[in-house]
Amino acid sequence: MIASILDTDLYKFSTSNAYFQLYPLAEGTFKFNDRAGEVWNDDFLEALRSELQRLDYLALSDEEFAFVTSKIRYISRNYWEWLRGFRFESGKVNAWLDAEGHLQIEVTDYLYKVTLYEVPILATVAELRNRFRGFKADKETALGIIDSKLEMANQFGLGFSEFGTRRRFSYDLHDAIVAHLKVKCPKYCAGTSNVHFAMKYDMTPIGTFPHEWVMFHSGVFGYKRANYLSLEDWIKVYDGALGTALIDTFTTPSFLRTLTMKQAKLLDGFRQDSGDEKVVGDAIIERLKDFGIDPASKVIVFSNALTFPKYKEVAEYFRGRVKVSAGIGTNITCDPGIPSYKAANIVMKLSRCRMSGKDPWEKVIKISDDAGKHMGDGREFDIASYELHLED
Repeated sequence: MIASILDTDLYKFSTSNAYFQLYPLAEGTFKFNDRAGEVWNDDFLEALRSELQRLDYLALSDEEFAFVTSKIRYISRNYWEWLRGFRFESGKVNAWLDAEGHLQIEVTDYLYKVTLYEVPILATVAELRNRFRGFKADKETALGIIDSKLEMANQFGLGFSEFGTRRRFSYDLHDAIVAHLKVKCPKYCAGTSNVHFAMKYDMTPIGTFPHEWVMFHSGVFGYKRANYLSLEDWIKVYDGALGTALIDTFTTPSFLRTLTMKQAKLLDGFRQDSGDEKVVGDAIIERLKDFGIDPASKVIVFSNALTFPKYKEVAEYFRGRVKVSAGIGTNITCDPGIPSYKAANIVMKLSRCRMSGKDPWEKVIKISDDAGKHMGDGREFDIASYELHLED
């Protein structure tokens, strides 16, 4: 189900490298959450554990090493040298069913290693779930559905990237879809977040940093400066590359309050992953104007459960005011045309961290612009809401 160690999102490598360079002793735990609360049995759990053991055999090949060191130069070569020797350890992955039959997964390790487990685990759970539910996708039907979406992208000039690895229907269908995007939408499909497919189809790997990067900073430095310090550290590592900031780890207003002029000028743009696209976009534009920065010089990447009709509406709303792009995931890689089918609604997030093994564990949370995407401990929510003035 996972074809390569590169069969994951680019931002897993960029974030792993950032930990590797700045916080090599930091540790963390990733915790799985099924928002749909599906119920499973021991047969599913046994099959999942068997599939996860296959991850142990993945390794960066010579061909893959040549690709990443030549095409992803903003990630240091010493990191890729380390990755050649990295192996997943399925024994570190604790998977079980609770009393109600809900799947639980946790994995703990150094952060530069444990962050790499997230996407392969999610993609494996999603594909195995579809097999156990008896869902079978017809590639021609699925590609036909995508064609109608790509017609809209081509007609209205809707630039986007494919972001669908973590909840894809299956590896095989994902493979066929990316190949299809390359042929049918070469002008407006900017690339894919999946590094394996970027290499296979000579596309641009797309990504920046995830919520976990800001969550880690909140755990070890506190909520008040987490957004600011996480951006400063990102700039320290990447020096202007990968300059699209994810803005909603502790709500967009909180991010914009601590954004500095220096950061705003260095960033290429902002990624909106929750909340109302128009409200969030307007707030970003106003903040840029406060700094005397022309909003039209920046890009907003919309990625909140986006469909192409919704994206068209958003693009028209912001036309001439700011550049827009989109990261579209589940709507591309998990729309197989099966009656009554719903994609897996699963995530895996950082739940705790510490600067080193000598430090106490700190719980971390996510306070989204959408209440349904909140994650974490209730007491920490109260603390963060107070410190970030979210109750005002």
